[in-house]
Amino acid sequence: MAIFTLPQEMILFYKNNMLLLEEASVQPDIRRYVMEEEGPRHYIDIDVYGDSAVFTFPRKWSVAQEVYSRDTLLANGIIPWAILWTKHELTAAFKQGNDAGILRYSADIAHYIADAHVPLHTTINYNGQFTGQEGIHRLWETRIPEIESKDYTFWVGKATYIADTEVRIWEVIESSHLKVDSVLQIENQLSESFSEDRKYAYRKTGKTERRDYSEPYAEAYAALLRGMVERQMRASVKLIGDFWFTCWVDAGQPDITDFKILSDKYLDKLKKKDSLRIPLQRTGLHN
Repeated sequence: MAIFTLPQEMILFYKNNMLLLEEASVQPDIRRYVMEEEGPRHYIDIDVYGDSAVFTFPRKWSVAQEVYSRDTLLANGIIPWAILWTKHELTAAFKQGNDAGILRYSADIAHYIADAHVPLHTTINYNGQFTGQEGIHRLWETRIPEIESKDYTFWVGKATYIADTEVRIWEVIESSHLKVDSVLQIENQLSESFSEDRKYAYRKTGKTERRDYSEPYAEAYAALLRGMVERQMRASVKLIGDFWFTCWVDAGQPDITDFKILSDKYLDKLKKKDSLRIPLQRTGLHN
C-alpha cells in the first residue's frame, strides 16, 4: 500500500517490482536466524533505560555510545538507528542508479518502520512474559490483522518529505511506547472475563493443528483497543512512503522511470547469507 503513496516519477518502478518488493520485505525476519547482528534492528527495549527514557534517551548513535556501551545498545535493540542507517543506504542507491539496491533497502526500511509501529517492539516485556501474558505479541501483531485487516482502510494520501528523519522516527518510538500500558492492561482485564476454553481454540494450518487465540477473543480485544492496530498499520504505510520519497528527494530526484523489472533471481540472491550484510561502514555501527 505504501507504493500507492508515491509520486508519478517513482511509482512505475515500484509497481513493476511490487511482488518482488513484498517478498524482499520479509527477508529481515529470515536474516535474524542467520545473522546475529540482524536481531537488534527490529526493536528497542527503551524501558530498560528507565521509566522516562523514551523522552530522555540520546537520539544520536555517537552520543548513545558515549553514555552506554555499544554492547549494551545492541543487547537492548537499535531499531531507530537501523532505520536511519538504511535510509542512508537507500539514498545512496538512488544516487548511484542502483535499481537492485533501491529495492533491497526499500524493503528493509519498510520492515523496520513497520516494526517500530508495534508497541511491543519498544519494551522488554515484548511478549507479556513478565506479566503472565505470554503470546500477546502474536495476538496484537498477527491474530487481530488476520481476522480484521480485510476491513481496514489503507489509503493514507500522498507521501510527503520528512525534513528531519531522526526526529520523526523517535516520535514514532515515543508514540508506540506510550501505547504499551494500554496493550497489556486491556488484554489482562479482558482475560479475566474469558474462560480458558473460550480464550483459546485449535486452528488448522496446513496439515497441523495449533492452539491459538480464539476469534471471539481476538475480536473482543480489538474492540477494546478501539482501532489501535489499524491506526498503527496505517501510520506505518504512510511513513514507509514518506521515507522512500525523502530518500529519492535527498538523492536529487533521479529519473528511475526506465529502470528494469528485476527478476526472481535477484530474490534468490537476497536469500543467500553472503549477500545479506548491510554495508554499515559509513554509519558508525562497526566503529
